[in-house]
Amino acid sequence: MKMKAILVLFSCFLLSVSAYELSDVVSARIESCRGCSLNRLPEVKRFILDDAPFYDRVEVKFITGAPPELILLGENDQELERLPLSQLGRQECNDLIKSKGFFKKDKKSEF
Repeated sequence: MKMKAILVLFSCFLLSVSAYELSDVVSARIESCRGCSLNRLPEVKRFILDDAPFYDRVEVKFITGAPPELILLGENDQELERLPLSQLGRQECNDLIKSKGFFKKDKKSEF
């Protein structure tokens, strides 16, 4: 299972290198259903509910029946890439989003 997740991450990285530059990414959106398939993916669910809301420039959008995906957006919300999260664990989801240039919000700046 871990090897499969590593291969998924690596192939996503290789595909993304040729498709756009990290500097083209303006924001990201995570789309997922709220229940059914997400309940079968407890690690991804924890990432989406507990970690993702704290990343700067990342929005979480719940869509009925949608598989969990990280969508990288360029200017004018142009979709650059969709990355499936279903095969990843919580830490791997965090590593993926960080590898795309996103960081957790500074708690001091929120006040």
